[in-house]
Amino acid sequence: MKRTPKLVLGWVATCLFALAMTGSGVMSLTGNPRVVASLQALGYPMFLPGMLGVAKLAGAAALFTQDIRLREWAYAGFTFLLLGAGFSHLLAGQPLPQSLPPFVLLVLSLVSYLLRQRCSLSRKEELY
Repeated sequence: MKRTPKLVLGWVATCLFALAMTGSGVMSLTGNPRVVASLQALGYPMFLPGMLGVAKLAGAAALFTQDIRLREWAYAGFTFLLLGAGFSHLLAGQPLPQSLPPFVLLVLSLVSYLLRQRCSLSRKEELY
């Protein structure tokens, strides 16, 4: 398999995104005070960080599997998670610097998804 710039960029985006979601998942699971304060300010129940932490860690791991369907589910879950987070901050009236990070991560996940999907499709075409 050739290393094209798109393939390299796709893997870089995937690794950065997975690293961000892993860090966020660990912070959610360990009860990081910033995570707890943020969720309390938005009015969410305190059982949510544990659930989100597990989901983020599982999703980050799924991004590196060969099972395309599992990866698709992970990307879909992250899309819903990040859209919900971004709009929760916006609708709560929080300033843009607090509302922007989920949308930036959403763009990074989109870059990862699109570039990895194209590379997977082109690799399948080479096999036939």
